[in-house]
Amino acid sequence: MTHPTLVTLTGTGVPHAAPGRAGAGTLVRYSDLQLQFDAGRGTTMRLAEAGAGAVSLSALFLTHIHSDHLVDVVDVAMTRWVEQQVHPTGPLTIVCAEGRCERFVQRMFDVWDDDIRVRMEHVGADRPGVDLHTFPVPDGPTVVWTSPDGDVTVEAIAVHHEPVEEAVAYRVTTPTGVVVVSGDTRVCDEVGEFARSADVLVHEACRAAALGPRLKGTVFETIFSYHADSVDLGAMAERVGVPHLVLTHLIPQPADEAQEASFERDVRRGGYTGTVTVGRDLVTVTCRP
Repeated sequence: MTHPTLVTLTGTGVPHAAPGRAGAGTLVRYSDLQLQFDAGRGTTMRLAEAGAGAVSLSALFLTHIHSDHLVDVVDVAMTRWVEQQVHPTGPLTIVCAEGRCERFVQRMFDVWDDDIRVRMEHVGADRPGVDLHTFPVPDGPTVVWTSPDGDVTVEAIAVHHEPVEEAVAYRVTTPTGVVVVSGDTRVCDEVGEFARSADVLVHEACRAAALGPRLKGTVFETIFSYHADSVDLGAMAERVGVPHLVLTHLIPQPADEAQEASFERDVRRGGYTGTVTVGRDLVTVTCRP
């Protein structure tokens, strides 16, 4: 039996809260494998709504240190820990680059010491923890995780989100598809080449060129400078031949279909001719066979 490779956006939002948009996150599923990339606000609930759930995740991958990508990591891990009483699947596997993300994971339970102590005394549970796998920030594509049966691999590569350091993108290869998840980054050759021959590219999108004149001299001009311009993104995706571009982490967050359509117009202006999905939470796409 052939299993499809499914990509679900568990969160398409940014640090500014907006109705219906959880924090950054992407779920890739193949057969029984469930791989989550980042865990912004609301990820635990979005996973439950997607029929995945913290307890069934095979691994959680982190792209970089920014609160809107990490604030729910401890919730996913703690929820899985609490659910061990019913579903004894073991601690959550977390995969991230050495350095800042690694330190975040190592310290994230500290502020919950009192809650953890009470729960342990009440139900006799073991202390919560994670199975942490780290890797040096890679200059070129590097395998950082492989499924137990060897059928699925995840590669990482460094991207350009400076001044944020140690940011990476991931590429998932299954028997039925290849998915690249950009994390936060400017449009860059590293992600472009990483996405060459991929079936689906999940990429952040920022309407920097379209909104630039209105933002000049404001703090948003600086913020937009280290995100992926939607027009440039369209040009890059066309150049490397990505057949399906999924836009997420939408800046500014669209409030209606007309504003969503402006993101697609931008990537078309860049010359992109493939399929475009402007992300909404819980939208799911399937890799082509």
